Amino acid sequence: MPKKKAVLSLKDLCLSNVAQNMANVWAKDYTENYLDQHEFLFILGPFNELAGILVQELLRLLGENGRLSRAYLHLLIVPHLKELSLRSCSRLVSSAICQLVGLRCKNLTTLDLHGCSRVQSAVLVDLIESLLNLRKLDLSKTQCNTQVLAAVGTTCKELRELNISECKQVTAESLRHLAYDQTQAKFICSELRVLLAMGVEPKGNYNKDFIAALAFLLMTLPNLEYLENGYVMEALCLIHGQQFGQYDSCEKDSKFPTLAKVAQSRRKVKCGDSHISLKLKRMNDVEVHFLEKFTSLCKEVVEVVISCSDEPFSGWDISSWSRLSHLTVQCTGVYGRPLSEMAIALESSGGTLQFLSLNNFLFDDETSLSAILNLCPNLIIFHSHLSQPQDAFHQPVARRHDNAEDDEDLSAAVLHSKFPHLKEFSLLMADPSVPLPSATGMFLKCTLISLLKNSPKLEKVSLLCIPVSLDKVFHMVLVPSSGALTKLREINLSHSQVSGSTVHLLMNADNHLNSIHLAHCQNIYRRDYDEFLRIAKRKKFDINITWE
Repeated sequence: MPKKKAVLSLKDLCLSNVAQNMANVWAKDYTENYLDQHEFLFILGPFNELAGILVQELLRLLGENGRLSRAYLHLLIVPHLKELSLRSCSRLVSSAICQLVGLRCKNLTTLDLHGCSRVQSAVLVDLIESLLNLRKLDLSKTQCNTQVLAAVGTTCKELRELNISECKQVTAESLRHLAYDQTQAKFICSELRVLLAMGVEPKGNYNKDFIAALAFLLMTLPNLEYLENGYVMEALCLIHGQQFGQYDSCEKDSKFPTLAKVAQSRRKVKCGDSHISLKLKRMNDVEVHFLEKFTSLCKEVVEVVISCSDEPFSGWDISSWSRLSHLTVQCTGVYGRPLSEMAIALESSGGTLQFLSLNNFLFDDETSLSAILNLCPNLIIFHSHLSQPQDAFHQPVARRHDNAEDDEDLSAAVLHSKFPHLKEFSLLMADPSVPLPSATGMFLKCTLISLLKNSPKLEKVSLLCIPVSLDKVFHMVLVPSSGALTKLREINLSHSQVSGSTVHLLMNADNHLNSIHLAHCQNIYRRDYDEFLRIAKRKKFDINITWE
């Protein structure tokens, strides 16, 4: 049955108590006697004895509650911190605070300065040069500029992740400094895996220098797995075509290696092969027409978001990605693409997928959804947004009441495999008022019953705007001793055809429910909702039930 009300852990209670008493106990003496009189590089106090992870948790708690002050920061920036996030108090972070961080926290491996826009770029340089062990650095929405990125490249030799999004002073030349040290004429920052650089693009629809800079990074950062920027696809097309002349001719006086020389050095690694291979593992917003170029450059892709329109194309070329585990396909056209098309595309790669999201597809064939699920038995998360066929109005529609349905009709095994890893399943239909053909509605119910029965780890289920009754589905899934949905934590049935009997069944079943969403369920009435709340209160369930 749903989760019982829980109490806070001892750790959370203690930290909450400390946070509530910071002003009157822990920071009182320092605030009244020392804060504005001296600048202390080191402070001996109770927080020096607190584990670094708990200090960071206390900083987060104070920040979220709006209780952080300059005095608290002075006391909580302690030498034994390994991770420090100041994003929750970015308005308080000044150049002086950053200087304290650089002097006290020499062992930091993770530093988050998101939104700390008051800190001068020169101070950022000094701070970065004092932190030799950084592996993750967030400078988004700061005064990060060319000098800062040069410092990152030459100092942070162990850096794995860098975020410079929304840094308005970053230019195309700044990006090159991240990968190449002009003073020593050598490539740097070789361990960088993730670079987030959204919102640093120059104004204008197309900028050759910026695209060339991204191509430079892609070819000079040997371990780069993910580059987030709106021009990445253009940079990949530039590398694929290897037409570097028009870009290199504009940089005759530059101290950076030309794109042609960089490409030549990459080819030498391949023993003279003219093909360039990149290690990108993640990519967003790949238009389906660029798939051929992208797959030829990047063979190790693990996660990709593909967009396609209504226009015809030759086909899906994703079979070469043997390690693909996360796939999102978005149809940007008005009418969407047939879902059966994806069933064909996933024949060779469905078995490796752990995450699959299909958006704005046309539920054109009654077996298409089950065919896709059968091809992807190792899924952990499945999301789908489907629309009904335009000719559904002209076909026999699914019955709106299940009373006449035979249980045998709904127990057909349309899914031939179990889903031992599936934790989240979401199915959203475009319009609950548009009916499904009778055969399609019946097959959909069979698919849902098979899935819910054979997914022992399901924690979150969303069945939104489903235009067939779901009562029989849940009554067949939650039969006594079925063992189904025992891990369920959240269920969303908004805009779907479900009655109060199903909700009572869910509340009486063996599960961990803490959230039930029933918005705009036309077969749920006020008296039903009030009864749900009375039951939850009487049995002391820690559950949130929404309805309107």
